[in-house]
Amino acid sequence: MKGEGLRPSPFFLAMRSGQGPAAAPRPSRGARVLTSGGYNRKVVPVPKGPSPMKRVLCASGRVALLLLLAALPLRAQESAPAALPDADALFARGVALHQAGDILGAIEAYEAALEKDPDRVDARSNLGAAYVRLGRYDEAIGHYRAVLARLPDQAQVRFNLALALYKAARIGEAAEELGRVVEKDGANRSAVLLLADCRLQMGEDGAVVDLLGPREAAFQGDRLYAYLMGTALIRRNELMKGQAYIDVLFKGGESAEGHLLLGVAHLRRGDNRSALPELQKAVAMNAELPAAQGLLGRALMAMGRRDDAAAAFRAELLRNPNDFDANLYLGMFLKDDQKLDEAYEHLKRASRLRSQDLGVLYGLGALHLAAGRVDEARALLETVVQKAPDYRQGHVLLATAYYRAKDKARGDREQAIAEKLRAEQQAKEPGAADDLGPGYKGEPSPPAAPEAKPSPPASKGKPSAPASKGKK
Repeated sequence: MKGEGLRPSPFFLAMRSGQGPAAAPRPSRGARVLTSGGYNRKVVPVPKGPSPMKRVLCASGRVALLLLLAALPLRAQESAPAALPDADALFARGVALHQAGDILGAIEAYEAALEKDPDRVDARSNLGAAYVRLGRYDEAIGHYRAVLARLPDQAQVRFNLALALYKAARIGEAAEELGRVVEKDGANRSAVLLLADCRLQMGEDGAVVDLLGPREAAFQGDRLYAYLMGTALIRRNELMKGQAYIDVLFKGGESAEGHLLLGVAHLRRGDNRSALPELQKAVAMNAELPAAQGLLGRALMAMGRRDDAAAAFRAELLRNPNDFDANLYLGMFLKDDQKLDEAYEHLKRASRLRSQDLGVLYGLGALHLAAGRVDEARALLETVVQKAPDYRQGHVLLATAYYRAKDKARGDREQAIAEKLRAEQQAKEPGAADDLGPGYKGEPSPPAAPEAKPSPPASKGKPSAPASKGKK
């Protein structure tokens, strides 16, 4: 399947070897900042009084770096007037509770402030930040969108919106918002790299190369950049170009990232036996390396070690519940084991990442057929064979769907196509098997559809930043 290589979660920013995101500049007197993410970028002038911005340092570590981006609140004025209006007092209380870690109390205070003054964008942005801290991403997204409806140029709020979308596994929407951030500020390194990661998860390797290629000078020697660019090139079968980025990762000695990319290169060549030890080394050196367990699962699956592969996929999902390959293949394993409800949850998540991926369409079609939902299965499988007419197993399963729907004529037609494709495959490569390897006892994965063209640009941390009512 095209794009079967590395699909890292953006929680991999720890690979930057201790580099943290750039700290935001201190706001000038009379300026306030709407900020809630760990990547503080710009001072944005907003009407109302003075306040400094608190610098936020993001912890190094793959998971920590973006989990600390759980959106930080805006700080109330340090020297408030003697008598604050009710809304101001409630907002100040919310910030104090937020800073103290009482997120539920902060939410109550922010909501009370908004009841008094519905136009306060500082309270609404902080409310989004608080909901991110609780993992209630849909509610956070709604509040961030409401802020942007009033102040569409708030780049930091838009970046926080993208992070909330990402954590909600709405990767396509996150990419759209990040595209807008990068379009307005192409020098925003954090947004560029996070957008590249989203594109990788969506299987848009060409879009990653187009995004990162022109910025190579700006990211000279950056290991994260090398990791992303090398991954995209290798998945495009540009192995020689990808090797140059592997060399960057091995500079100064062995690295887990370097072994990971070597493993991906072997997988792309179909050399699973060589891929397996490289991926095992990557996991041994850094068990938290994103996508490493998922790729190891693919190699194990190809070598016939189904149980080990399933364990690797589960280990990957513990670190990154949005890993595409782990969700897809574990979902298919579970479908084979007749654990249909659990299988559906994994395949549904894979579908949220790549709704038109043929593997996802095929997996869901097979699941619906196993559950007796023949009409749903038939519609999905018809799409699969339309997009991949030479995929034999798609015709086999579609024939089964037609037979169950009492449509013998169409079933016979699909069965005849499948037999013709089998004979052609055997003639070209005697003994060839159209499957995922002996360890996968179910149906094989279909080939990938042509790569989609890129879309046009369109916490735990401590609270910081100033406030403005942002009224119009």
